[in-house]
Amino acid sequence: MAENPPSNRPDDSENDDENAKDPFSEMFGSLFGGAGGFDPKNLPAGLGEAMGLSDNPEAMAQMMAQAQAMMAAMAKGDGGPVNWKMATDAARQSIASNDPSISANRASAVANAARLAEMWLDAATVFEADGSECRAFSRAEWVEKTMPVWKSLTEPVALSVGKAITAALGEQIPEQMRPMMGGAQGMLQQLGGTMFGMQLGTAVGGLAKDVLGATDIGLPLAGSAPALVPTNIAAFGEGLEIPEQEILLFAALRECAHARLFNRVPWLRSSVISAVESYARGIHIDMSRIEEAVRDIDPMNPESFQSLMGEGLFMPKRTAAQETALAKLELVLALIEGWVDEVVAAAAANLPGAPGLRETIRRRRAAGGPAENAFASLVGLELRPRRLREAAALWAHLLEERGLEGRDGIWAHPDLLPTDEDLKDPQGFTSRRQLAEASMDDIDAALSKLLAGGFDEPEAGKDDASDTPEEGGKPDSPTDSGAEKGPEPESPGDK
Repeated sequence: MAENPPSNRPDDSENDDENAKDPFSEMFGSLFGGAGGFDPKNLPAGLGEAMGLSDNPEAMAQMMAQAQAMMAAMAKGDGGPVNWKMATDAARQSIASNDPSISANRASAVANAARLAEMWLDAATVFEADGSECRAFSRAEWVEKTMPVWKSLTEPVALSVGKAITAALGEQIPEQMRPMMGGAQGMLQQLGGTMFGMQLGTAVGGLAKDVLGATDIGLPLAGSAPALVPTNIAAFGEGLEIPEQEILLFAALRECAHARLFNRVPWLRSSVISAVESYARGIHIDMSRIEEAVRDIDPMNPESFQSLMGEGLFMPKRTAAQETALAKLELVLALIEGWVDEVVAAAAANLPGAPGLRETIRRRRAAGGPAENAFASLVGLELRPRRLREAAALWAHLLEERGLEGRDGIWAHPDLLPTDEDLKDPQGFTSRRQLAEASMDDIDAALSKLLAGGFDEPEAGKDDASDTPEEGGKPDSPTDSGAEKGPEPESPGDK
């Protein structure tokens, strides 16, 4: 039996609620369709052409459907700088057609590979595992588990973008019209949050089809425990002519090495997040660029409206403060990936395909993929290490010079981390540190002497410096001074 069509009766409360929340249907229905609602076929002759749609009902209907979906998402948003429901829905929708569930056998293979990887890593680093079992995620599970970290990463950027847009629009509105815009600011902020959420969700969905685990961008996106995406690992191995078990083991080595680093260096994650926040505080909007982009919108292509955010429309030329924050972020990501690269190479010494896999991963991380580029275009951040090879060479030098404990001990405090100069000249790292430590020792000694009162009084037996004559030498005697002499005393023979 065929399914009954959706009810349009007045007592259908669910449909009535949806229509009541759809201002576009109400507006266009009252203009062109009366009580029956909006129908693109009822457009007045010539109106579509005037709007640039060439009286094409299908194109108009598609554009209106997208507008209605966006308005519905705005109504369900939480009023924050990003509509996270829209972001999650968009990410899940982008992977829905190709996301097989994780079988028990595949989950067991992931867990076994991770256990072996942990044993091999014990000999390659002093950082110990925390005992967490490696999880196997489907692509949809990866989206759900990583969304809280995406919120931490992108919400500061989205908040700054929203404020910048509101301020920029306020400057463009004529003075006499500004009181009228008071009630529209909230709607503009909701619209911005929905657009940002839609574009962010698309970018995260693209990453979900590409990442091998939960740490592929250099951050623990799914908590402290390691996690792998077996579907993506199988796709990554196609054409490499390396056994699937070796590829899985190599991916497990990288994931578990990342997890050990972040679990044993608790300040590392917050350091990366703070660099993102420092970048976000400097965002402003170039209105001339927006106006130029709006003029280029193709009304025949409804997706051109959504592409505004994807093209980085709101990402201006970076300020000096932003450049500093991004340089810090780039350096930290390079040091993280360089350390993992070097540790995994040592741990996988007995894995035949390790050298080829190492080079493939290096190129993949340095170049990035379409999903990473989409994220960079949206947020203005490139979460990939550009100096991975230099960082790996530095960690290799420090291992040879200091051993495992000396190399890994550098992660003890952020002030001990290598600098840009150290990446360029690994051999000079230790000598530069010794000079810096010597300078600090001199400062500490002087400070300790000052606090102990060592500079309060002159040493005993020495005259005050103010008694020293200008020409130097001993102080003048009374007979040598230029003062007037008094009468000499009389001798007894003079009386």
